[in-house]
Amino acid sequence: MTVANIYIIFSLLVLLLMAGMFLLGSRYKKVKTLSPLAGLASAFIVAGIFFGNSRVLGFSLLGAGIILAVSDIIVKSRSSIKDIKIIAPRDRSHHGHQ
Repeated sequence: MTVANIYIIFSLLVLLLMAGMFLLGSRYKKVKTLSPLAGLASAFIVAGIFFGNSRVLGFSLLGAGIILAVSDIIVKSRSSIKDIKIIAPRDRSHHGHQ
């Protein structure tokens, strides 16, 4: 078994693990759809696995998929931070004490 075959098997196992976590996690939360950027990242990663025989093409596709996935995570985290509203504590100095 060559190093490339081990890498492909490891990548497939990680992909299956991620899919399993997604399916199990969706039972407990509301279902979220993939963003277009996440879908594109997944497509690049799967294509990189299939074209693993050509090292340059396979690793380039995997790298592009990882970069797209990380950028999608950054975009989602920035938007979720903007959605958080900071609630200021109430001013208690004027509450019934005069």
